[in-house]
Amino acid sequence: MLINWMVVPTCLPLVRRRCHACESERFRANGKFRVNANHKLLDAWLLVLCEGCGDTAKLTVLERAHVRSVRPELLDRLHDNDPDLAAELLQDPVVQRRNRVALDWKGAWRLETGGSERPADEAIDVAVRFAARIPVRPVRLIADGFGFSRAEVERLIDEGSLVSAVRLSGKLSGGFTFLLKP
Repeated sequence: MLINWMVVPTCLPLVRRRCHACESERFRANGKFRVNANHKLLDAWLLVLCEGCGDTAKLTVLERAHVRSVRPELLDRLHDNDPDLAAELLQDPVVQRRNRVALDWKGAWRLETGGSERPADEAIDVAVRFAARIPVRPVRLIADGFGFSRAEVERLIDEGSLVSAVRLSGKLSGGFTFLLKP
């Protein structure tokens, strides 16, 4: 029996970065952008708010980009404060590296299993897909999806009743499959 699961974001993740005004290390993106033009050069930032003091920080999206090199659709989305664009840019590894930030996905995703229940007498092949690059422990996903405890999932792995082509310990942010034997 083949079952498809999907890991989907429920909101924008928190941005992990040290605040210059207080001791907080978490910022919330509200989907607002600031665009500045200096003659034919554009700068664009994604604005994030400190959870501790409410101070605003800027994550660089464009820096000294020639106006003709920026796609008009992108510029329109920046001016319209498109929340989907904010989600795309937060997940972009180049933007994360440039701004020296990491994402905190705790509480910002959910597992959609399609309401399928586990038949006790047949093997189940499960394909897990990710709608966004959300790092999650496969053991946690399997436990949540089937209503098991994590210790029980670990026991099934050790017994050989739960097998996968990928290592199920650690974190994954890309699709994988596993087989649960009866």
